Amino acid sequence: MSGFGPYKKHPNKFNYIPRYYDPEKEAREQRRAELLGKRSEDEEREYRPGQLIRTQREARAARRSEEERSGRRQIWKMMLGVVVMLLIIVLLFPRLARLFLWVQGSARERQEQVVEQRRPANELDQRGVSDVEWQAQPITVVPNDYQGEE
Repeated sequence: MSGFGPYKKHPNKFNYIPRYYDPEKEAREQRRAELLGKRSEDEEREYRPGQLIRTQREARAARRSEEERSGRRQIWKMMLGVVVMLLIIVLLFPRLARLFLWVQGSARERQEQVVEQRRPANELDQRGVSDVEWQAQPITVVPNDYQGEE
C-alpha cells in the first residue's frame, strides 16, 4: 500500500495520445482562418460584431488599390513604349530610308558600270563577251582585198 501514501515524489503522468488528432486538419483550419482574416492574436481579443466583414472589406480594398497601382504602372509602360516607337520612326526612319536609297542607287550605278565595260567599242571588239555569246554571234565574211607587193 505504499503507492497510496500522502507523500509522493512526483505526480502521476499519463501517456495520453488523442485518438482523432489530425495535424493536417489543424494546419488547414489555421490557414483558412488566416485567409478569412482571423489571426491568432484576434482569438485572444473579444469578438466585435461585424469584425469579419470589416477585415474582408479592408483586405479587398487593399487588393483593389494594389491592382489599380499595377494597372497604372502598366499603362505608363505602354505609353513610354509608344513614345519610344514614335521617336524611332521620326528620327531613324528617314535616315534608314536615305541609306537604303543610297545603297540601291550605288548598286544600280555599279551595274551600269559593268554594262558599260561589257559593251564593245566597235563591232570587232570582243572584250566582255562570254563564250556562249561568242558562239551565238553570226560569222561575218570579210573579203580579202589585200594586195601585197609581189
